[in-house]
Amino acid sequence: MEDVGFDVHRGELVAVMGPSGSGKSTLLLVVGGLERPDAGSVTVAGAELAGLSEEALYRHRRQHIGFVFQNYNLIRTLTAVENVALPAELNGMSYRKAVSEAEEALRAVGVGDLARRFPDQMSGGQQQRVALARALGGGRRVLLADEPTGALDSHTASGVLDVMARRVADGAAGIVVTHDPSVAARAHRTIHLRDGRIEHIGVARAGTVR
Repeated sequence: MEDVGFDVHRGELVAVMGPSGSGKSTLLLVVGGLERPDAGSVTVAGAELAGLSEEALYRHRRQHIGFVFQNYNLIRTLTAVENVALPAELNGMSYRKAVSEAEEALRAVGVGDLARRFPDQMSGGQQQRVALARALGGGRRVLLADEPTGALDSHTASGVLDVMARRVADGAAGIVVTHDPSVAARAHRTIHLRDGRIEHIGVARAGTVR
């Protein structure tokens, strides 16, 4: 990727679009600290990621960045509530409080009744909601989502987007990679990539929180 530069503010949801191979998922991985850029700088939640050690980067990512992966990335041997509670536990929260907050997060995304189920006992849409609950937990300031509605029916997809929009409205900064124009229509801005470069940045919607 070259000459890619933009800011995303708290209270703002930005959609990243472009053809396959344009660099959308790579961009998300770099912003999320899962890949390091060859050059340039990436500042997320007040920290320049290139300047962090691997341990510090892991800690910063866990505390500040919620990532919704396209393939869910749930731990198969943990229940829904255990998957959602795990990051908070790793951050030092007590098991009891982490589980309580995880249960609340699952209810917020409409799958509170699945708290004790394992991923293999859930549909794809249910797993995506659990993954979203995990990303939203702990008051993280940055929400990143890679095609979060790609495998969902329109009703379930709308519900997932509603939850993301509420979290952004509460003060998170959100970036969603998508091919779906209806998803992009929910964003405040759209960034179009082609061949690893920004081709176009759409005008912000009226009422964007900056």
